[in-house]
Amino acid sequence: MSNPPIEGLRFDERGLIPAVIQDAETGTVLMLAYMNRESLSLTLETGQTHFWSRSRNRIWHKGETSGNIQDVMSVKYDCDSDALLVGVNQHGSACHTGEFSCFFNQLRAPGTAGPNLGEVLGELAGVIRQRKTELPEGSYTAKLFKGGADRILKKVGEETGEVIIAAKNHNKQEITWEVADLLYHTLVLLEQEGVALGDIAGELERRARKI
Repeated sequence: MSNPPIEGLRFDERGLIPAVIQDAETGTVLMLAYMNRESLSLTLETGQTHFWSRSRNRIWHKGETSGNIQDVMSVKYDCDSDALLVGVNQHGSACHTGEFSCFFNQLRAPGTAGPNLGEVLGELAGVIRQRKTELPEGSYTAKLFKGGADRILKKVGEETGEVIIAAKNHNKQEITWEVADLLYHTLVLLEQEGVALGDIAGELERRARKI
């Protein structure tokens, strides 16, 4: 991680700069916070995010009480030098509500396009990673991980068969439901085996170039 020229950044009249926090693996936007020069310096020095709390009027280390720390993988600044983009490996949830990302509410006008599949898969992959780490009681995803690779592979096989049956029935709603099940269980498999969505995206991009 290379340090940006802090003195060249444009902090506002309060000495703050907005920082968009993004999951380095999936690209999911996790949260928006603010840094001052000191908290940015601490972030760069320690490799974990530190922010300026406008409500408490002090620097806070993300995860200092919850344990949901963010390991910093990259720090970028925009063309105007007045905003930061911080790529992190998130431990646990980013949001104080317990959601993986703070951006879990949707505000969409009627008639506009539906959710972006890539964004949804990235966010879901983050939640699945969180379940694997925390293994909360009552979580179906946690039960899959506790059952190990054999249980996960069995579910992937079952869902593949369900997709085939749905397609043979030419039922759009059934196909949608079963493909969603298959994608979910495939994401669990990828997390179990340590395969990132970025790895899959890279391979698909390589194939697209050949086509």
